[in-house]
Amino acid sequence: MDLSYGKEYEEFRTQVRDFLAAHWPPDEGEADRAEGTHRFRQQAIEAGYLYRNIPSRYGGSEQEPDAVEAQILREEFSRVRAPMEIHGIGMMMLVPTLLERAEEWQKEKFVAPTVRGEIVWCQGYSEPGSGSDLASLQTRAEIVGNDWVINGQKIWTTNAQNADWMFCLCRTEPEAQKHAGISYLLIPMKQPGIEVSPLKTMNGSADFNQVFFTDVKTPADHIVGKRGEGWLVSRTTLKHERNSIGAAAQSVMMLQGLVEFAKQQKRNGRPAIEDPLIRDKIGQLEGYVRAHEYSGLRQFTKNAKGEDPGLITLMNKLNSTNLGSMVAKIALDIMGDTGLEDPLARDAFAVPSGSKMWISQYMYSLGISTAGGTANIQRNVIGERGLGLPRDYYANRSSGK
Repeated sequence: MDLSYGKEYEEFRTQVRDFLAAHWPPDEGEADRAEGTHRFRQQAIEAGYLYRNIPSRYGGSEQEPDAVEAQILREEFSRVRAPMEIHGIGMMMLVPTLLERAEEWQKEKFVAPTVRGEIVWCQGYSEPGSGSDLASLQTRAEIVGNDWVINGQKIWTTNAQNADWMFCLCRTEPEAQKHAGISYLLIPMKQPGIEVSPLKTMNGSADFNQVFFTDVKTPADHIVGKRGEGWLVSRTTLKHERNSIGAAAQSVMMLQGLVEFAKQQKRNGRPAIEDPLIRDKIGQLEGYVRAHEYSGLRQFTKNAKGEDPGLITLMNKLNSTNLGSMVAKIALDIMGDTGLEDPLARDAFAVPSGSKMWISQYMYSLGISTAGGTANIQRNVIGERGLGLPRDYYANRSSGK
C-alpha cells in the first residue's frame, strides 16, 4: 500500500504549512479571540484553502475539485488545531444542500451570510411521534396569501435557542402518501408564534430543544425544491450530515485521547495503560479504529481517481458511532468507581476535571448513535441498499405488506 501523495502534492503540503505557521494561531495579545479566528478564516479563504467547493460569489474560494489537496488540508489544519468548520449545522448540512438543490436567488440570499457566520441555522426534522420514521411527521404548512403558515412541533433541535433560521420538513400535501407530501421550508426563527423549550440532558447540558409552531409564517418562495418533494431534498441534507459524523479522523482523535487518559489515570497504584485488561481492550479498539481509518483511505483513493467509492460509504456513520461508544465505555473502565460519580458535582469530593470530560463523553455517546439516523436504521440501510437483503420484516408488517 503506497500512502505517499507524490512530489506535487507534498509541495502543496509545504505551502499549507507555511501559511498556517504565518497565520495560526492569532496573536496572543488579540483582544478578541473570535475576531482573530474570523480574520484567519478569511485569509484561508483568500488563499484557497477553505470552502473550496463554494463559488466565490457565495463567499467561498471556488477551487477545482481535488480530493488529495482536500485531504492534505484536513491533515494540516487538524495537526495545528486550526478551525475549518465553525459555523455548525448551517455549513455542515444546509449550504451543501442549497448548492445542489436551491434556486439562484436562494443561494445568493443564504449561502454567503452563512459562510461568514452571520446566519445561525437549526434543523427541524424530528418530531415526538416521528423519530426513526421521519416521513410520518405531522407538522403542517399551508399557503395563506403569499406565505406558508406552519403549525406543529419539532424535537431534539440542536441550538434552536440561538438560531436565526431553521430548515424544516413540513407536511404540505396531507392527502398524498407520506413521503410524497413533505416540503423543505426555510423559516425565520425570530418571530411571534415560535416557542423554544430547552431539553436538559443527563450530562447537564441543554443543547437540544423542543420547538412549537403556532401560525408561524415564512414567504411562499422560501421552499427548497418543488412542493411535495422535500423528502428528496432532505436526503441530500442527511447525506452530508452522516458524512460529517462518520469521518474516520474523529475516531482516530478519540483513540489518541483515550490512550493519553490511560497513561495519566492511576489504576491499582500504577498508570491504567499498564493494566493488562485495559491494554487488551485498547488493543482491540485500535484494530477497529485502524480498519475504519484504512477504509476511509480506500474511499479517499477512489475519490482521488475520480471513481465512486460505492456502497462502502454506507458504513461510515455506523462505524464512527459504534467506535465512539467503545471509547467511552473503556474510559469508564479506566476510571473504575469514579465513573459512577456525578460529573456536575461541585463539593469537596468532586470528580477530577479529566474524568468529568470522559463521563460526559459516555453520556454523549448514547445520544450521538441516534443523530443522522439511529444505529438500527443505519443497519437497515446497509442491509437493504448495500447487501440487497429483503426489507425489514417489522417495517413491512407496520405498512400492511
